[in-house]
Amino acid sequence: MSAREIRDQKTIAREVFVQQAAHANADVSASPLRGATICSTKSRRDYTLESTADEFCEAADTSLLPVIRVDAANLFRILRQFEVIAKRQAPRIAFKAKGSILFLDLAEIVAVQAEGNYVSLRPRTNSYLVHESLSSMAEKLKPYGFIRIHRSVVVNISAVEEIQPLPTGEYRLRVKGGKEYLVTRTYKDNLRDLAQLWVGSERLCG
Repeated sequence: MSAREIRDQKTIAREVFVQQAAHANADVSASPLRGATICSTKSRRDYTLESTADEFCEAADTSLLPVIRVDAANLFRILRQFEVIAKRQAPRIAFKAKGSILFLDLAEIVAVQAEGNYVSLRPRTNSYLVHESLSSMAEKLKPYGFIRIHRSVVVNISAVEEIQPLPTGEYRLRVKGGKEYLVTRTYKDNLRDLAQLWVGSERLCG
């Protein structure tokens, strides 16, 4: 077994062990003893967890694992820190407006609409004009869950609440906040990206 495989198995063993301990709401301590992990817990149910964790960790060859101490309170604190970090790393767009460079979370933008030589970034409560073509914006925003529905409109997939077929073969699309946009036949195939699973709608957007 390679060193990398051993490290991978140790990582998996540690994660399973910590998850099981958190579900049992117990304080967990791990200390090395002949390559096994000993669990100090508070109930008969937890002793079952102890033996299960030992067997799993031994199978993963945990003889080289460092001494670790994890309890439920610390675990939840770490999880909260990860949540904060994830929010900080949410995709943002930077653009120049009124002589300053502003930053806006992409999740806040429900639509981008062409206005002459500019595009209007449209969160729910405000709008910002940016000197950029809609084609360029559509290409840049596509990897972040935006689709083009009209020659002058791009929408955020996560902001779409409803689409309604029209007799003309076009669609009416409503986003969060109540704003409605027309989906032309040229771009109606893009509507398939609105959901990963379509049920009872085989011919929708077809």
